[in-house]
Amino acid sequence: MDLTDSPNAPGLGGTSEELFALANAVAAVIGGSVAIEDLDHRVLAYSSVPGQRIDDLRRRGILDRRVPDDPEQRRQYREVLDAPGVVRLPVLSGDELPRAAAAVRAGELPLGTIWAIEGGTRLDAAGDRALLDGARLAALHMLRRRSSAELDLRAREDSLRAALRGDGSAQEIRCRLGLPEHARLTLLGCAPAAGGPDRTGPAAVRLDAAAARHWAAVHAEAAVATVGRTVYALLPRTGPDEARRLAEQAVAALGRTLDTPLRCAVGRPADDPAELPALRAEVDDILRVTTADDRAPRVAALGDVHAQVLLLHCADALDRRPRLRHPGIEAMREHDRARRTDYAASVLAWLEATGNVGEAARRLSVHPNTLKYRLRRAHELFGIDLEQPDVRLSCWLQLRLTG
Repeated sequence: MDLTDSPNAPGLGGTSEELFALANAVAAVIGGSVAIEDLDHRVLAYSSVPGQRIDDLRRRGILDRRVPDDPEQRRQYREVLDAPGVVRLPVLSGDELPRAAAAVRAGELPLGTIWAIEGGTRLDAAGDRALLDGARLAALHMLRRRSSAELDLRAREDSLRAALRGDGSAQEIRCRLGLPEHARLTLLGCAPAAGGPDRTGPAAVRLDAAAARHWAAVHAEAAVATVGRTVYALLPRTGPDEARRLAEQAVAALGRTLDTPLRCAVGRPADDPAELPALRAEVDDILRVTTADDRAPRVAALGDVHAQVLLLHCADALDRRPRLRHPGIEAMREHDRARRTDYAASVLAWLEATGNVGEAARRLSVHPNTLKYRLRRAHELFGIDLEQPDVRLSCWLQLRLTG
């Protein structure tokens, strides 16, 4: 039976009702329950044909509108999305019925999957054809559903990107993004952690596309834009606690979808859209710290990494204006390189031990008297007066931040 010729074949308007009708049409041919899912494993539509074969896993997916997450199931999804045709999959538990599935694609672009529980007998050629016809028609419906929504999302994305650059007045930004008056705004930023795998292709979804789908599902008013490796999400009417909770959910969901470690930065709340460039700078500072450190928290606000952010800005200032560096520190380092001495390491150890000679000597594996001698000679040779608090601070910053 060719679905395109079926009297039950849906039209091409791309509504949810048509996806449900399509699932019913496929199930009528195959004899088992059919579900159409997006790339995030959300159930978009499912069949309800009387007498269809169904199991508890499909029932749970229908009730939750999402397939229960399982590592072996994720492997099966990758197999289906990589395959050109119908894939027959082994059952994962004793109470599960056999399934066949096919990728829903628009050309090479993956849109989702269509799954069918096999009827009383193994899927035959007619069943394969029905499933592939269903996948092809589902792609048309899903694209039509996306087209008008994506035009709006694209306009909002462009508007948010302009607002992050500081283009436009507060009133213009509110109008373009449809922001409510006097609403509290929170900006989030999400980026891959450094050193994580860089996966591309049909078996994975790029962060920007996956994040756009995620925020559209969990926060109806969110505006999302990607700049470089960072995806920004502007959440109106969202306080700090809720923003952090949503950020934790996003990192978990997107990291699982992309199979790569992610970091998310939560900016301080603001009431004025004109503050968005400043909020973006804050988010970028946080991500600069957390994406570079495997031990950093997955979700962080400025208060969580303030010291590291401050030190990064100090290091930037020293790089931009090298004449700010203490000449004695530069001379001491040159002396160490030329004569293989350890004055710089000794001064830094003493500073980091807050002046405790015994503790600093232990860290250096030298006698305390040796350390005292080095500190005295550092003053005599390089003019570094460690008796002055401001000198100690500036020396520590330069030794800590510059090579």
